[in-house]
Amino acid sequence: MEFIRRRIETQVLSLTGLSLGQLDLENPKGDPGLFGPDAICWQVHGDFTSMLVGGISALMLQALHPLALAGVWDHSNFRSDMLGRLRRTGQFISGTTFGATQDANWLIDKVRGIHVHIVGNAADGRPYAASDPDLLTWVHVAEVSHFLASHLRYRNPHLSGADQDRYYAEIALVAERLGARDVPKSRQQIADYLQGIRPQLVCDERSHEVIRLLLDAPAPSRLAKPFGALMMQAGIDLLPDWASAMLALKQGSLKRQLVRSGVGSTAPILRWAVRDGSVHRARRRMGIAQI
Repeated sequence: MEFIRRRIETQVLSLTGLSLGQLDLENPKGDPGLFGPDAICWQVHGDFTSMLVGGISALMLQALHPLALAGVWDHSNFRSDMLGRLRRTGQFISGTTFGATQDANWLIDKVRGIHVHIVGNAADGRPYAASDPDLLTWVHVAEVSHFLASHLRYRNPHLSGADQDRYYAEIALVAERLGARDVPKSRQQIADYLQGIRPQLVCDERSHEVIRLLLDAPAPSRLAKPFGALMMQAGIDLLPDWASAMLALKQGSLKRQLVRSGVGSTAPILRWAVRDGSVHRARRRMGIAQI
């Protein structure tokens, strides 16, 4: 069993930012980072399965914003290195959540520096800049709303409303440090924001291409291929109905039930197998016994 556990863990960690080897989440000892272990974001961001489903769904939703998509389309190699983009995004999220203060600040400064150079014109001719505070808010909301939705579906459906609001208030810090403005900090504010931005969203050829690339993304191994396909379908299932309709991603009720059952059966196995993820290393840094 230990051999099987280690093999699963190796496969999982190969998908995360830890595989880049740039962060030491176990040092310096006692450094709480930006949030500390009592933060709700440690709970929400600490589960690999729900975070992966939420992240996939967020990427799909982000494909509906023409200006945000243009920046990724023109300045990212995601079309040839989808796994690399996943790892880099995972490194930023885990590093800013669980990393020591110096590493979290380094990641934020690094991303701010990259954003300065990402400018251009969208397909409709409008100018865009990755440092645009409004675009930064959009990307943030798309991500965190789906991270929390996935957490509630697959990890802890009993997380209180107060703690859900606390999560949004906590994690807004990172978005604001990146330059976002008017960042929503509660469930109601998130809902109002998403309702208000819908007229700006468009599904075009680029949007469909992003979805195709996501669904066709190569798995890191034969062992991970069925898991990856399940996570993609779970990401589609997590989308708001209006977004899945715009993207023409339809799932019948039976398929949704099968997807949720599949994720529900897989997640406990991954939680059993992974003992050296970001949250585990951060807990060791803080001298907290592992659960």
